[in-house]
Amino acid sequence: MQADTARPHLSAAFLATQDDPYPAYAELRARGPLSRAELGQWLVTGHSTVSTLLRDNRLESRMPAEYTRLTLGDGPGVEFLNRIVLTRTPPDHTRLRRFIGRALGTPVVRRLTGHIGRAADELLTTALDRGRLDVVTDLAVPLPVGVVCDLIGIPVADRPDVLTRVISLAKVFDAANLTPADLRDINVALPWLHDYLGDLLSSRQDQPGGPTLAGMYWEEKATDRLAVEDFADNMLFLFHAGFETTMGLVSNGFAALLAHPDQLRRLRDEPALVPSAVEEFLRYDAPIQNVIRVAREPVEVAGVKIRAGRTVLLLLGAANRDGVVFADAERLDVTRNPNPHLGFGGGLHHCLGTALARLMSVVVFERLVGAVEVLGPAAPPVRRRHASLRSYDHLPLAVRAR
Repeated sequence: MQADTARPHLSAAFLATQDDPYPAYAELRARGPLSRAELGQWLVTGHSTVSTLLRDNRLESRMPAEYTRLTLGDGPGVEFLNRIVLTRTPPDHTRLRRFIGRALGTPVVRRLTGHIGRAADELLTTALDRGRLDVVTDLAVPLPVGVVCDLIGIPVADRPDVLTRVISLAKVFDAANLTPADLRDINVALPWLHDYLGDLLSSRQDQPGGPTLAGMYWEEKATDRLAVEDFADNMLFLFHAGFETTMGLVSNGFAALLAHPDQLRRLRDEPALVPSAVEEFLRYDAPIQNVIRVAREPVEVAGVKIRAGRTVLLLLGAANRDGVVFADAERLDVTRNPNPHLGFGGGLHHCLGTALARLMSVVVFERLVGAVEVLGPAAPPVRRRHASLRSYDHLPLAVRAR
């Protein structure tokens, strides 16, 4: 098979920052499951091929050391990326995933349902009282931030300072758009966060086990399997991922409902459809648009041999609109079933927080469609620009209680 020649304007980073990347995704899919992009990268768009490659152990998620040094220098950001579960391979990946999974597993998440509902009600009541709701800053950020802080064990008084530093640190995941100022922010935020979490752990040393990850650390530490550095960096990754994914899912989903009032009416008439609607939001406008992999050895994809060391961008957003798998794929359908979307990735690095993100999103949408009447936009929405994530910075609405 002859691969397409490179089209730099169709790079994954460019596509993810567009207001509407889906026509370009359709163009790529029409050209075949594999396309060349800039810098020797490959773009994969078809659902079947993306799904298969997500589970192919010949592809790894850790970028070559030369790339991370080029984008991040030799500062602490590189060490952070090398320690988080996202870039680790077994047996380290298995150990870390098991530990984090204890705190984010279905039994724990189910126990949080009432707590999340009460927190969402408090946030919505405040917004409804003033007649204005920014879906992002009033709901889709503070709710998951509070829940993740509870899981880690971060006191309420410390959360604003921690969140500010985590937002600075999160720039490490947007290498395509890093500036010198961003690098300085990363290199200042990470040592502060390490010191903070070290002090937090010390304060919980006499409380092994318990309901928080800080307490679980000392239980795990007793078997000498979890270093402080591993814990700190993976909790920071969990903090970032915990609110980032939910923020994108909620803001993208509600924006989609506003653009499809028939589907919003359907949810109001049949609130039992909210769980399937959340799955459709993950398909229709996924918060994670692409994931990057590096070939550890030659891999043949759609008749093309990808050489070892080449980067492969798996375009989840494109795969989720593949008409071969999804009937009427460009249409939002809150009743869609089955819905084998790839909104949370797949394989070894499938998102650890899927149960929690789903629960928080279901709770939020149950409240939004049941309690809130949207009167109109309070100001223009503001899209977030990121190389792999898709969400809003602001989605302000004039609202009143239903």
